[in-house]
Amino acid sequence: MSKPPRDSVRTEWSAAILVCGKCSKKIGGGFGGKGKTSLAKALRKRGGKGKKRKLPYGVIETGCLGICPRRAVVLVDGAEPGEWLLVREGTPVEEVAERLGLPARPKD
Repeated sequence: MSKPPRDSVRTEWSAAILVCGKCSKKIGGGFGGKGKTSLAKALRKRGGKGKKRKLPYGVIETGCLGICPRRAVVLVDGAEPGEWLLVREGTPVEEVAERLGLPARPKD
């Protein structure tokens, strides 16, 4: 007898962060040590290595969110969808993570 298909998948995320992909593309990175990394990639890297579902939080790059600020990226914290953040190019990733209340990077 075969198993029925799953209706859900569990994760170990404590937060889900949505990052506007169009904003990221327009500023051509703007984050990380050399300023060439996208915000989504820098936040993912900060979360540690491993399977995406098992990381402490999730970062999802979306299509255009329709705000389109100059030299900034729109970011939505899934826990507070009523307040979208505009993260200016060059803002330290640790500062963004602290503002979002993301867990500290695990020790490797």
